[in-house]
Amino acid sequence: MTLTAADRTVALSALLRSGSQAEHTAAESSSFMSELLAGGVDEAGYAHYLGLLRRVYEALEQVAWELSDDPIAAAVIDPAIERLAAIDADLAHWGRTDVASPAADAYVARIHETTGWGALFVAHHYTRYLGDLSGGQAIGRILTREFDLDGAGVAFYDFSAVSKPKLYKDAYRARLDALELDDSERARVLAEVKDVFRLNGGLFAELTGHLESYRR
Repeated sequence: MTLTAADRTVALSALLRSGSQAEHTAAESSSFMSELLAGGVDEAGYAHYLGLLRRVYEALEQVAWELSDDPIAAAVIDPAIERLAAIDADLAHWGRTDVASPAADAYVARIHETTGWGALFVAHHYTRYLGDLSGGQAIGRILTREFDLDGAGVAFYDFSAVSKPKLYKDAYRARLDALELDDSERARVLAEVKDVFRLNGGLFAELTGHLESYRR
């Protein structure tokens, strides 16, 4: 893709946010996510969702380790916000659901392909972890309310290592903006962010296919 004249003048973090808004909205508007946010998905449905996320985060954190010395990827990699251990703790509460998932296969494969250029990994890291620190928090509150939880099963949404999420996100975006990328590289990162939202949409489409059996 090619950046417009206006795109070339904005900070990278702003470009990624505005340039992927349509794909972000499409992913969030899936039937499964709408039902989950409305409290209409049962325990088995959430366990299925969490199991797919586990595969994604396992790949993200493996690639983060592989790219820990990459000067671009290292700008965002932070073990303090990794989620795999939290997901495993939550799965111990909700139960594991092993379901074949071509969408998760495609997502994981794409994450592993980013080892060739750290900026592509940044696109995946930004999309998932900043999402977890932002709108993802609403899911944790909904689960806690709907299932009358007392802290169990929602470790995924607990970022106790981040004392002030807004300041953390601001600093994260500042690190993005400081990356020395030319216009064509910025365009590649934006295209990857858009693809990440489409890959997430693929997960939600699969989950929507099971929705009738997961309604509360």
